[in-house]
Amino acid sequence: MLRLVKIDHKNVWDVIDLKVFRSQKSFVAPNDISIVTAYAAQGSGCSAFPFGIYDNEKPVGFLMVGFNEAVMYEPFDVKPPKILENNYSVWRLMIDKKYQGRGYGREALRLALDFIRTWPCGKAEYCALSYEPENEAAAKLYRSMGFAENGEMDSDEIVAVLKL
Repeated sequence: MLRLVKIDHKNVWDVIDLKVFRSQKSFVAPNDISIVTAYAAQGSGCSAFPFGIYDNEKPVGFLMVGFNEAVMYEPFDVKPPKILENNYSVWRLMIDKKYQGRGYGREALRLALDFIRTWPCGKAEYCALSYEPENEAAAKLYRSMGFAENGEMDSDEIVAVLKL
């Protein structure tokens, strides 16, 4: 049974140790960087919710939900995709290389959307995410879950959205 578990002092190192294949490293930030980003978001006007993805007691992946992620672009003087303003995002999603191909990504994304629909930061109209154009597996997964490209780019990544 797959579940999302908040990152805390008990599981942080297990989640940091999860890795993707070398060929996938350009598709997702390392989990330690994502957890630092979640911590840095505190007090910024952006909310970050980092989770370990667990199959029963075994960590198999990492997921981070964001709200108003656009705020995090300010220090870099980079214009964020407009859709990230006051909307939710699936900020990170990775499945460890040992557990890929088992449907965990799809189920974790479904669990993320269930969490988002509890409106932890209040109601919003959309959930957004982005992915590298070369990441065909991610594009296929996101489209199958109802995400559609909206024409925006996040640097060199394609932005896709789902109406909540």
